[in-house]
Parts: sequence; C-alpha cells; structure tokens
Amino acid sequence: MPDLLLELYSEEIPARMQARAAEDLRRLVCDRLVAEGLVYEGARALATPRRLALSVHGLPLCQPDLSEERRGPRVGGPQSAIDGFLKAAGLSSIGDAKIQRDPKKGDFYVALIEKPGRATIEVLAEILPVIIRTFPWPKSMRWGTRSARSGALNWVRPLQAITATFGPETEEPDVVAFEVDGVVSGRTTFGHRFMAPAPFSVRRFEDYEASLFRARVVLDADRRRDLILNDARQLAFAQGFDLVEDPNLLEEVAGLVEWPVVLMGAFDPEFLRIPGEVIRATIRNNQKCFVLRDGKTGGLANRFIMVANIEARDGGATIIAGNERVIRARLQDARFFYETDLKTRLEQRLPRFEDIVFHERLGTQAARIRRIEALALQIAALLGGDVDLVGRAARLAKADLLTEVVGEFPEVQGVMGRYYCLAQHEDAAVARVCEDHYKPQGPADSVPRDGLSIAVALADKIDTLAGFWVIDERPTGSKDPYGLRRAALGVIRIILENGLRLRLTELFAGAAAALVAQDVKAGAEVGTVVPSLLAFFADRLKVQLRDQGARHDLVDAVFALGDQDDLLMIVRRVEALGQFLDSDDGRNLLAGTKRASNILAIEEKKDGGRFSGAPDPALYGLAEEKALAGAIAGVKAEARASVAAEDFGEAMRVLARLRAPVDAFFDSVRVNDSNPDVRENRLRLLNEIRIATRAVADFSRIQDWPERGRQRELVPGAPRIRRTSGFEAL
Repeated sequence: MPDLLLELYSEEIPARMQARAAEDLRRLVCDRLVAEGLVYEGARALATPRRLALSVHGLPLCQPDLSEERRGPRVGGPQSAIDGFLKAAGLSSIGDAKIQRDPKKGDFYVALIEKPGRATIEVLAEILPVIIRTFPWPKSMRWGTRSARSGALNWVRPLQAITATFGPETEEPDVVAFEVDGVVSGRTTFGHRFMAPAPFSVRRFEDYEASLFRARVVLDADRRRDLILNDARQLAFAQGFDLVEDPNLLEEVAGLVEWPVVLMGAFDPEFLRIPGEVIRATIRNNQKCFVLRDGKTGGLANRFIMVANIEARDGGATIIAGNERVIRARLQDARFFYETDLKTRLEQRLPRFEDIVFHERLGTQAARIRRIEALALQIAALLGGDVDLVGRAARLAKADLLTEVVGEFPEVQGVMGRYYCLAQHEDAAVARVCEDHYKPQGPADSVPRDGLSIAVALADKIDTLAGFWVIDERPTGSKDPYGLRRAALGVIRIILENGLRLRLTELFAGAAAALVAQDVKAGAEVGTVVPSLLAFFADRLKVQLRDQGARHDLVDAVFALGDQDDLLMIVRRVEALGQFLDSDDGRNLLAGTKRASNILAIEEKKDGGRFSGAPDPALYGLAEEKALAGAIAGVKAEARASVAAEDFGEAMRVLARLRAPVDAFFDSVRVNDSNPDVRENRLRLLNEIRIATRAVADFSRIQDWPERGRQRELVPGAPRIRRTSGFEAL
C-alpha cells in the first residue's frame, strides 16, 4: 500500500507550539483524506525546532468509484425544469433517466451518475496546499518580500521547503506536486543547520528519518527527551551528583534542539547561600538549564546541566563558558534581591497591600488578608488550634508577594515567605504556613498536614470561592478563569486526607458575611450563596469520588439524602454502602427495596398520593406481614442509632437483617389485595422499607450492576472517622 511523506521545513517552530502543531497537521490531513474516501492504515506526526513531519501509511492508489442518484423533476413537469436536470446530471436526453415510482408524491425522474475515483496523488496535491495555507498557528505572520503580495502565506516563521512524496514501498515514490507562496514541493530536505546543512533527497518515511539522523537531526521528540534525560543522569552520576529532574523543562529543552548535546557547567559556591529554590528558578528561567544535588550531602551543588544543539569542536568549552558567564550575572542579581529583602521584616510590608487591588469588586489585598485571618481563626477554634499563631500566620502568609525575589520569580511565592519568616525568627509553624497554605496546587501536589497550615489554606480557598460566588462570577462550562474548581477540590482534599470534621455551611456563611460586612457589591442574592456553594462542592466531590473508583450511583444515592455538609461522613457512607452491596445480603436487600419502591411509585401515581403513615397492625393477616413489620421496627431504630454514632458499617449490618423478611414477604404476600384497606396497609408497610433504608442512602438511585468489584478505600491512608478532632491530632 502506498505511503505519504510530508515535511514542512521552517526557519523555526517555537518549542511551545511543536506538539500541538504536529497533532494539528495529522488531524487536518487525515480528516480530509477520510472525507475524500481515502481510508488509511496509520499516521504519525513529528516535530523538531525546524520541521513538521507527517507519515500516513497504507493509502489506496485512488479513490473508490462513486455511484450517485440525483433526483429530478416530476414526470410531466415543465420543460425548463427537465432541461436544467439534464444539464446538471450530464444526460443527453430524458430517455437516459430512470423513473422512480412514488404513489403519494407522484413519479420522478432519477439520474444515475457514475463518478470515477481520482488518483490519490491528485487529491493530495489539491488538499495539502489548502491545509498549509489555513494551518491554525496560535501566532503567525507574513515574511520577507513575499509579504507585500495579496494573499501571502501566514506562517509561524518563514516556510523554506516542502517535501511531499507518495508511492508504494516497492517502487520509487512520486512527488506530490504543488506550490505554496512560491515554495514548490519536492523530495529535498536539509539536515542540522550547522553540522549538516547540505540538502539531500528522501524517498519515504523510513529513509527520511534515518537520513535525518545521519545529518544530525533526531526527528522524534520522545527520543530527544530520552537522550537528554539519560545523558544528563549519566553525566551527573559520573561527577558524583544527582540530577534534579524537571519534566516541564525537559519538554521545553527537547523542543529547542534537533541534536541534543548534554554539557555540565559550574558557578561560584558562594551563591549556595541563596535559597536553593531561587538558584533553580534563576538557572531554569534564564538559561533553560537543570540544577544538580550533591550526591553526599543532598544539598544543591554548584553545578548545572545545559543542553547544546551542536557538537562543538572544542568539546563545548566555549558554550559552557558562555552559560557560566550569564548564570553568574543572574545569580548576582538574585543574591542582591535576596539580601535586600532580608533588610525589611514581612509585617513592615503589609501596609502596601492597602493600595493593591485583589479584584475590582472584591476590594484590596489587605481587605482579603483580614478576611482570611478572621476565617482562619474561626477554623482554628473548631479544630482546637493556637489562635495567636493562626492569626500571625494568616497575616504574614501573603507578605512575600511584595518582595524583590518573588517579583522576579513568581513561582517561588510561599517558599520565600518561609525563608524570610525563619530569617526573622518567627515560629517554625508560622513559616511553614507561608509555603503550605497554597497547597494543593494540582492533583499531584500534597495537602498541608500541619494544623496551622490547614486553617490558613482552607480560609484562603474558601474566601476566594465565597468572594466570587457573592459577586456572581462562577465557573460556566469549560470557563474557570479564577481557578475556582481547583480551589474547591483543594478544600475537599484537605478535609478528606486529614480526616477533618468541619461543617461547610458554617464556614461558607462566615466567609459570605465577612464580604458583605466589607461592602462588597453583591451580584447575587446573599441568601443563595451558601446553598449554591454547597451544591458546587457536591458536584466536585462526586467527580473526586468517581475518579477514586466510587460508583457514581452510590455517590448519588448518598447525596440524595441532602446531607452535603460533612464531606468526611459522605465519603465514609459511600464506602460502607459499596462494601455492603458487594455482599449477597446487600444485593438481595437492594433488589427487594427497589421492588418495593417500584410498586409504591406505580400505586402512588395511580392513587395520586403517598402511602405515608404507620401501618395498622390489626390489618396484618399473614405471618410474613407481621415478621416484616417487626423486623422494620427493630431495624429502623438501630440503623438510625448507628448512623448517629457514625458507624455506617454497623448500620449496613443492621439493614442486612431485613433481607430474609423482605424476601419472604414478596414470596407469600399479594400487595394489591382485593380489600382496599388491606392493600393500603401493605403499601404503607412497603413505605416503611423505604424509610428504613433511607437511614443510610436512597436505594432507589442505586443501579443493578451485574458485575461488582470491591470498592477501594476512597481516601487511601487517611485517618478513620474521629470522635474528636483538633490540631494536636493532626
């Protein structure tokens, strides 16, 4: 089967655009091929700093022939309509058309048009220029003298060459001939810009990739990443160091070089007095280099790894010297910033927040810090923490935002607050809050574990959520410009992974009241803020639990009870329910309960009301009725007591006692008795089953899944339910 090879060779493709551009090229070409009836076996798109490449395997030599029926006018219609139909269908006379019988609408002329498929190479020559001209670069422009012409190509950087070949593996491929803005397609490409710049000819993807490698170009970005990582590790190990790995930087560097060459440089050990995070940010941001740790001490080493794009004749000495010179200057700046910051205490910076607007409708950063402090004190009181330390920590947590180092390197916010707190001899727990209150910043980040940090982290996130809810700036669809979903998930994770017992209603109400007290102009009814926030958290918790393996129907069954305030209890109830339904008793009771609910739903719809109220024991005529009534009476009280004691496992074991009497009832008792009083009494008895099981969940929302697997613990490693909780327990 023939293959397509396409390469678009440019002056440069920025690293941040390469992966997206390769995927766009694959998608655009393959979608058009399928639309043209050209089904392929596979496609692969690759990118380097200078080229986009696409290989499409297993294409047919030509399109399939098509037969199309074109419906014409009615038989006996106007001659002008018939003439137009003949012209459009390419028929010489109406006798060449068929007549389609339609008893309702009358008879119509129909033309059968045979359309032979075109050669694939012709289709490619037609679609590829269009794709190139309309390629969706995030940023593009016109270049050089050609830019003055109308309709000049917009491209990310000057497009210099196009390689396009098509043909079977066993034959010499043909060039897909076309032209875009003066660039004519061919089979010529170029190697490394400096080490192998001469043009050379390619045939198909296999020899293209191999020829590029000989010309000092590693085409596959994954391979470039692996080469850089392995060489960096080995070079560091050989010198007694450990590489500080950085996946994002590795991705970026792999997009900056076509032929990666790993080198090691050094800087003055005096700079190690600067916090390691600042050194790393300086070296990473300015020179795209990796830092190293000393293999013996574990501390940061005065070495760094750089990745060159050339095998230099001097072994890289000039490249190393140039990077060392730049890094030395940048580290001198960083040291100056750090030493300048140390001259001013954090609390002395706080007045400047009065002039910094957090959000135009939510006031200044200073007002926000006061709200966070008040809410953190409220949380600390609930958890039994040191109120004085909490207040101090909340006031200083954001102060490092006004320092020179954080102004230069925003990614070290919080970390620098910890350093500055320790430098001015604050309590270690207060220093830790500065860094930890931002956590978790993503699904892979850890949550704060120290009680002080927990209080401030929750206050920070809840104030943000309440603030944007009050001004009615809430997430919609895929839009969440203020990261409110991430903030809510952060609150959920902090509560669950620390096993905290907190009533969210109280915290949301306190945060909303603080905002109103500061005359924040509400965009929504203040009374709706708390219920709306609780519903938002319920949705986020559902997502979290489902991601952790909880069945969605069990989550809905627990949430249907309306208790969406104590997150930890919701999770434990879902866990206990899942374990119960993995047992025979659970499955059979679920079947019986759903049967009762279905019967009730039908009869309530028929009668136009609910069968509430206690059943009359005097109307029990069968032993199975009496046995079920007695079982329900005992189970209801015990199940509620177990739920009140937060022993959901025991509540499930109590409910399991209903299985046998429920089964016996449905085996022996006819619910719709001819006596209307007996019928109503039995329906009330079924309602008692529904009431008893609702002590733990709404069983009607649970699906009857044929295959069940034991649900794993939803908060791995988290403490079990606590009867009391306080900072000292964390």
